[in-house]
This record gives sequence, structure tokens and C-alpha cells, in this order.
Amino acid sequence: MLRERKGVATFQGNPLTLIGQELKIGDKARDFSVVDNALKPVTLASSKGKTRLISAVPSIDTPVCDFQTKRFNREAGKLSGDIAILTISMDLPFAQVRWCGAEGVDKVQILSDYQNASFGSAYGVLIKELRLLARAIFVVGPDDTIKYVEYVKEITTHPDYDKVLGFLRGKSQSSRSCRCG
Repeated sequence: MLRERKGVATFQGNPLTLIGQELKIGDKARDFSVVDNALKPVTLASSKGKTRLISAVPSIDTPVCDFQTKRFNREAGKLSGDIAILTISMDLPFAQVRWCGAEGVDKVQILSDYQNASFGSAYGVLIKELRLLARAIFVVGPDDTIKYVEYVKEITTHPDYDKVLGFLRGKSQSSRSCRCG
């Protein structure tokens, strides 16, 4: 039985229940199995040896998720080549392909957790009431350890882009954890 965390996230001020344990800096990153836009499985090991910025969003077709994904797509070219950026949502891969094509998103890997919510429950971002992912940012090091985490309390608000991008660019000398909202 997966742990339920009540009221740690909200949607327009209304409390939500997140399924899965909250991850912290220093935790071993949990494996997951999501699918890419060709319906092929992708796991944490698929990008082994790289630093992974994992951006969890509720739905790619909403304004904040749209902005968040496009912002990381723009920044991808400015980051080191050993950083993989993954955006994960519960959207169907077909919708993700349509959205990426329409928005010109081509530098981040867009992945879907729709089949079994493997990522959502492993990273503690599966919203029980909506079967969507809560907004969160994770940085997983090449050693598969959590280096940075931000669970955004109100899922209709933005994460701290400058903080995570600064961390990735090495401006931060230590790992950071943030619970915003």
C-alpha cells in the first residue's frame, strides 16, 4: 500500500492527496517506467550517467505546464550536454506529440505516465483525486541520487525556474530543497 499525503498540495486552494512518499535530497532516485511518444518504455536507467532534470506537470495543455515545458526547452541548449531534461505528465502520448509539434518543443523529452502512474507514485506526485501529477521538479545526479527537489504546493503556480536552472549551471554550491506556495 502506497503512502497517502493529505493536504500537501492544493488546486485553486483546495487540498489534494498525493500518493507516494516525499523524496528528499540525498535519497536514492526511484526507478519508474513511463512511455515516450512512440509508446516505447523509458526508465530512470534510460538516461543513466547523465544528470536528469525531471519536470512533472499536471497536463501539457494548461497555461502553466505549457510555459514550464517551453521554458525548459529554451534553456536546454544553454545547459551542459550531460543534462537530460524530461517532462512527465499523464497526458496521452498522442496529445504530447501534437502539442510538441504545435509548440516547437524539441529539446526536452516528453514522457507519459498514463499507463500505470509508475513515476507519479514513485516520486510522490500522483494526485489521488484527479489521477494527474502534481507540479514538481527533481534533479537526479548521474549517481541516481536526488540532488534537488521542489514540490510546488499550489499546482496552478510556477516552480522556481531561476533556482533550479542556477543549480544546474553550478551557481549553487549545495543541494537545495524547496516547498513553495
